[in-house]
Amino acid sequence: MEINYEKDMEIDPNALDVEILNQTELGFAYCKQLATARYTLQLVEEKVKTVRSELIKKANETPAIMGTGIKPTAPNIEAFYRTNSAYKLVKTEWIDAKYECDMAEMAQQQICWGRKKSLESLISLHGQQYFAGPEVPRNLSLEDSITKKECKDVANKVAKKIKRSN
Repeated sequence: MEINYEKDMEIDPNALDVEILNQTELGFAYCKQLATARYTLQLVEEKVKTVRSELIKKANETPAIMGTGIKPTAPNIEAFYRTNSAYKLVKTEWIDAKYECDMAEMAQQQICWGRKKSLESLISLHGQQYFAGPEVPRNLSLEDSITKKECKDVANKVAKKIKRSN
């Protein structure tokens, strides 16, 4: 399933039954995206630790690499690895992975909780006859196989029919 947050947050109030049926699958897709982002973040975190460890080891084995007259003290070694281009590159990769993970987590929460709550509220409003319901019963298995555009065309036809009868 392709992830498109803006599209996935849209709710068609004329097809609440279809929307609620698709909610679980949609939520799972965002959970998978979050799990992948967390996995990537963990891999990059290990990469950062490895680069840092290799640079610390290098500084301890060859203190002259830090510069002439600089002793291998903890602050000097930290300054050495933090200013190293390989460390900066992998740290930037970590920052990007952390951002992607945070964004995936927020999207997952909004899809799984925010969108679900919106659907529940719309269904509650529908139950209170806030919306005018369609006159013709719907075949969900048939609707699942047709496009959104076709669904909107059907909904518009039903809406026109309702307006004419009032």
